[in-house]
Amino acid sequence: MRHSAWYSRFAKAAAHFCGRPRMFALAVAVIVAWLITGPLFHFSDTWQLVINTGTTIITFLMVFLIQNTQNRDTEAIQVKLDELIRATKGAHNALLDLEELEEENLDSFRTRYQALANAARAELKKGVQDTGTPEP
Repeated sequence: MRHSAWYSRFAKAAAHFCGRPRMFALAVAVIVAWLITGPLFHFSDTWQLVINTGTTIITFLMVFLIQNTQNRDTEAIQVKLDELIRATKGAHNALLDLEELEEENLDSFRTRYQALANAARAELKKGVQDTGTPEP
């Protein structure tokens, strides 16, 4: 557990740091410097290998940092949505933790809500307001 907490803090800090405009500018500067040095090194295989290796390593590591950040953000959003459902009178508590359901169960909920949306749009075309809850 201690290792995951360390990694989580590191990933959050690294993603925050790497997402700054200065880091993007630094990346562009490195590429420009690499391009400028091309004629100096006669566009050699080693010259090409330097940028290819560097970008591959950075990309490989950034994928894990981005995925960690995305997972944490998604989990936080899901918890907040669950709290809104839980705290809203008349909301369906069966929708709590919906992201954990199997695909077929999720599809049945999606089909139900698509039918409700279609019915509401049909009523809206007739001039009926679409506010409130659709259940009687």
